[in-house]
Amino acid sequence: MQRAALLDAARSLLSDGGTEALTFPALAERTGLARSSVYEYFRSRAAVVEELCAVDFPVWAAEVEAAMERETAPEAKVEAYVRTQLDLVGDRRHRAVVAISASELDAGAREKIRAAHGGLIAMIVEALGELGHDQPRLAAMLLQGVVDAAVRRIELGAAEEPAAITEAAVSMALRGVRG
Repeated sequence: MQRAALLDAARSLLSDGGTEALTFPALAERTGLARSSVYEYFRSRAAVVEELCAVDFPVWAAEVEAAMERETAPEAKVEAYVRTQLDLVGDRRHRAVVAISASELDAGAREKIRAAHGGLIAMIVEALGELGHDQPRLAAMLLQGVVDAAVRRIELGAAEEPAAITEAAVSMALRGVRG
């Protein structure tokens, strides 16, 4: 239960203040633990980040996958892939994953994040192949680039409303994914 409380506190800290806010004293304060007790659960900040990624990214990816599975047509799957990721931007887990991605991580944590993103990209490869792409994996990586750019735009609090950014990204994805 303490580990879960620490992860929840870490999500809040990352969501509210970015990676700089994630410190062991702040985790201790949020959870009511002694600072030394935090070290019993995590050896470093990178270990906290790594576990957050291991716990939260699969949940987030499962939501994207479930939205895609509700669709049958390849274009509808692409739309669900883009729209669901952008709808999740306001979710605390997503903000934590974005903050994690921006932080300085050790090589092991970075590799786990890359693998998790690879799983996300793999979800859309088949639909892109069905749309006629002869290099659907490359198309999937480029499509994810559109999603990532839209996420950054929303996270920055751009002049456009998040809904307008989402609609522009969906429109760009659907026009750009026809083989």
